[in-house]
Amino acid sequence: MSRQLPRGFGWLMATQFLSSLADNALLIVAIAHLHHLGAPLWWAPLLKFAFTLSYVLLAPFIGALADAVCKRSLMAWMNALKLLGALALLYGMHPMLAFALVGLGASAYAPAKYGLLTESVPPAALVAANGWIESTVVLSVLLGTVLGGGLISPLWLGSGTVGWAGALWPVAAGASSPALNVSLLLVISLYALSSLCNLRIVPSGKSYPVRDRAPLRMLADFRRANATLWRDRSGGLSLAVTTTFWGIGAMLQFAVLHWAVQVLGLSLDRAAYLQGIVAVGVVAGAVLVASRLRLRHATSVLPLGLVMGGLMALTVWVPDWTWSVPSLLMVGALGGMLVVPMNALLQHRGHRLLTAGQSIAVQGFNENLSVLLMLGLYAGLIALQVPVQIVMGLAGLGLAAFIGRNLWQRRGAPGRRSLLGHLLRRD
Repeated sequence: MSRQLPRGFGWLMATQFLSSLADNALLIVAIAHLHHLGAPLWWAPLLKFAFTLSYVLLAPFIGALADAVCKRSLMAWMNALKLLGALALLYGMHPMLAFALVGLGASAYAPAKYGLLTESVPPAALVAANGWIESTVVLSVLLGTVLGGGLISPLWLGSGTVGWAGALWPVAAGASSPALNVSLLLVISLYALSSLCNLRIVPSGKSYPVRDRAPLRMLADFRRANATLWRDRSGGLSLAVTTTFWGIGAMLQFAVLHWAVQVLGLSLDRAAYLQGIVAVGVVAGAVLVASRLRLRHATSVLPLGLVMGGLMALTVWVPDWTWSVPSLLMVGALGGMLVVPMNALLQHRGHRLLTAGQSIAVQGFNENLSVLLMLGLYAGLIALQVPVQIVMGLAGLGLAAFIGRNLWQRRGAPGRRSLLGHLLRRD
C-alpha cells in the first residue's frame, strides 16, 4: 500500500468492505426470500430499485449531512440502520421494504465514506486510493455474491445443523424458511463486525462553514452544485462515464443471474458464482490501473469502453457456462480499468469545485438515478418477456456507442498518450 495513504486508511477499507459484503450477500438471500414467497422473476431487480431509491431522493440532503457531522460517526449510524433493515427482514418484513431500509442507510454511508477518502488523501495518491477502495468494493461484491449463493444453496439449507439452529430462532409468521433465517443471522453478524472496524477509522478533522439547512435552500444549493460539476470539462466527462457505467453495471448484475438461470440452465446459487466472475475481473483491472496510471492521464482509459461494450454484446451468445467464464472475466477487467481513473478524476474535480460531501452527493445522485432508470427499464423488458440476450446485447452496444461519441468529441485533444504507454511506463 502506498506510503502517501493516510493513517487509518486500512480500517476505512475494512469497514466498508464488510458492510458492502453484507449488502451483497443480503441481496442474494433476499432474492431467495422472494422466490420463497412465490414472486415473479422480474421482482428481483426491484429489490435493487428499492435499495437505490434513497440515493436519489435524499441526494440534496445527504451531502450537507456528511459535511455537517463527523464522517466516521455517520458511517457508524448508517451501518446500524443497514443492520436494522436486515433484522426487519428476519422478523417478517417484506423483502422490498426491508431492502429499502438498508438502502436508506447506504445512501448516507456513501458520501461519508468517499468524502473522508477525498479529504484524507492527497491528489497525487487519489488514483491509488480509489484503486484500493474500488478493488475492495468489487471484491465485496464478488465474495458477497458467492457467500449469498452459498447461504441459499441446497447443501447449506439442507444441512442438519442449519435446520436445528433455524428451529430455535423465533420469527414472525410469514417469514421465510428457518434455514434462510440462519443465513440472515450470518449476514447481520457482518454488519456488526463492520461496526467494530469503524471504531478504528481516523477522522480527517476537516470542517466546513455551516450552510442554511432550510429544505428549499438545500435543494437550490444542490441544483447549483450539480450544474457546476456537469459544466466542468473534466468533471462533466468523468461524471457522464461513471453514471453510464454504474447504470449498465446494475442491469448486468441481474441480467447475468437471469441469463445463467434461463439460458445456461444453472441453479440460482451457481448463477451467483458466475456473476462473481465479473467482479474478479473488475478487481484485477482496478489493481492494474491503480498501480500504473496517474490522475492526469485518467481519460486515456476511455477506448476500453468500446471494447467492453462490444464484448458484452457478444458474450450472451456463448453456448455454455465454460465459454462464458473468460468472457465475463474480461468484461469485468475492462470495467475496472475504466471506472477507477474516471472515479478518481471525478472526486478530484468535485473536491476542487465543491465540498467533499456535496461532490459525492452529486455523483451519487446521478449514478444512482441511472441505476434506477436502467433497473426499471430492465424489469419492464423482462416483464414483457423480451429475451435476456437481447437486453444484454443492447446494453453493451449502448455503452460502446456512448464511449464512441465521447471519443469523437475529444479527437485531437492535446497531450494525449495511449493507455498502453501509461501502463508500460518505467517511472
